Amino acid sequence: MIRKLKSGQFRIYSRKKNAHTGRRRNLGTFGTREQAQQHEREIQYFKRHS
Repeated sequence: MIRKLKSGQFRIYSRKKNAHTGRRRNLGTFGTREQAQQHEREIQYFKRHS
């Protein structure tokens, strides 16, 4: 899940909430939405191919 921050950057959050904290895990912050989307694809690839 990608969200835009007040600073103008984009942050990737995990899709599931942490049961203990009730929040989503920060998976990285990027300058542009395209960079964030590319990294999200890399994360999905890694999850299936590690």
